[in-house]
Amino acid sequence: MHSIGGEIAERVAEPALMAVSDLLERSLTPLSDGDLVAAMRDVETCARRLAAMQHRLLIEAEERSLPSRTGAKTVKRFLMQTLRLSSADAGSRVNAAQWVGTFHDLDGELRDPQLPCTAGALTSGEVSIDHVRGIVTVMNRVPRGVSDADREAAEQILAEFARSGSPDDIDKVGDRILAHLDPDGRLTTDLDRARMRGVMIGRQRSDGMSPIRGDIDPVLRALLDPLLAKYARPGVCNFEDPNSPAVEIDTADPTAIAEAARADHRTPAQRNHDALTAILRSGLVAEDLGRHRGMPVTTVLTMKLEDLERDSGVASTATGTVVPIREALQLAEHSRPYLAVFDHAGLPLHLGRMKRLASPAQRLALIAALRGCSRPGCDAPASLCAAHHIRDFAAGGRTDIENLALACDACHALIHNGPGGWKTTTAGPDSRHPGRTAWIAPEHIDPTRTPRINHRHHADELLATIIARIHVRDDLERQQRRQHAHKQHQRRPAAHPHPPDTTAPCHNPTTGSGQSTAPSVIPGSGRGAPSRGHRRRHGVLSGQLGTGS
Repeated sequence: MHSIGGEIAERVAEPALMAVSDLLERSLTPLSDGDLVAAMRDVETCARRLAAMQHRLLIEAEERSLPSRTGAKTVKRFLMQTLRLSSADAGSRVNAAQWVGTFHDLDGELRDPQLPCTAGALTSGEVSIDHVRGIVTVMNRVPRGVSDADREAAEQILAEFARSGSPDDIDKVGDRILAHLDPDGRLTTDLDRARMRGVMIGRQRSDGMSPIRGDIDPVLRALLDPLLAKYARPGVCNFEDPNSPAVEIDTADPTAIAEAARADHRTPAQRNHDALTAILRSGLVAEDLGRHRGMPVTTVLTMKLEDLERDSGVASTATGTVVPIREALQLAEHSRPYLAVFDHAGLPLHLGRMKRLASPAQRLALIAALRGCSRPGCDAPASLCAAHHIRDFAAGGRTDIENLALACDACHALIHNGPGGWKTTTAGPDSRHPGRTAWIAPEHIDPTRTPRINHRHHADELLATIIARIHVRDDLERQQRRQHAHKQHQRRPAAHPHPPDTTAPCHNPTTGSGQSTAPSVIPGSGRGAPSRGHRRRHGVLSGQLGTGS
């Protein structure tokens, strides 16, 4: 399905786009209730079938090696950059395509999907992506010791149920199937448990909390159980109670522990959380964890001096997590603080050395200033990055803070002088962000070879850019409205040489009465003039975001 001059791409997408455009222009008011429900079902079927088409396009891009050729490395990253998808959405599509998509073998032959019945139901629009995810979750739990025939029968039953059932009930049906396939758990092997193990910490929300989910294997469970039994019991590690002992409970007064337990109103989940916090906090400055990228394995907190003085705001870690200032200060009680001084552009002042590798002090300065990988679009935190020489060390580039930037391993590998290589440079004084590291994409990605800066780790810069766009657009609209009003004013008939008789009523040709009439167009009003609500809306928006032009 290789395109020639974009012709096939037009045949694939254009009819669908035209059909959707036609549908959006139609009025829904004439539809009866039954017709409306039927239309909703038809549109849902179309959306489900388009999801199957998305999998075909995704697989085609992967088999053409488009991700690696464009520097994205992975299909997930390619989707995020090309379609502006979230990490969760892109990962979900890639995972679903692996199960219900059709790939080619090395000899070019088509390979059946891993879940053929589910794939057929999705292609026909009978099941949704949520159904597919539920079936994949159940099939991932089927032990390896189950025969192929039983495995195929299980998938067929799940797909058949999904054609008429809710995605929320698939796990219940799956539990019944798994109980039948492996009633006493004997078929589940160490390989199955190794495949199912995993702990995932989700993205930090705006309220500061982060979701966590996963399955732990028997070994980790055996290690955690005695720790939680000791430190998650009532009255222990309760940070809300100043009299509650933490990890030093072996030397604590039993009477004090009993009193703290009676005053402990935390849930078991909260006690587990606080116990893990206390255990990890006690080892924050441990020296036996070695070093990572030239830094001790510990929590690196960065906070602004003004926030520290006000005792408000947030601190950021090298992994991209934000922590309220007060809690950050508690974490830093036994740490050694560093003072990093930045210039007006937010970049650290000179900090150099003669060796090739950046010093720990330089890395701390880079973490505080850049917060993560400097390649545009990359969201890798500083903990996953190495210090990169903007001008290569072999070419005479010095290991000075002005010549250093952060780059994750995947992005660092993209920088080379060969075909398809990226380049880095420093933004000049005329740039909106002077001194920042700018990346130049290869010509097949950006024919203009425009140096670009990564703003993903600096939400304030993204906000300022968006507000600037709003103001530019508003200025352009105001200019167009003035020009429109000026043209309308010029088209008005010339004034009568003699002043009108204001004592006589004006004749209204429409009503025939002697009512006075206003000019049809008043400069500054009419269709081209902004409404009061329009002006107020942009004013409030700019005010709420707290930035100017």
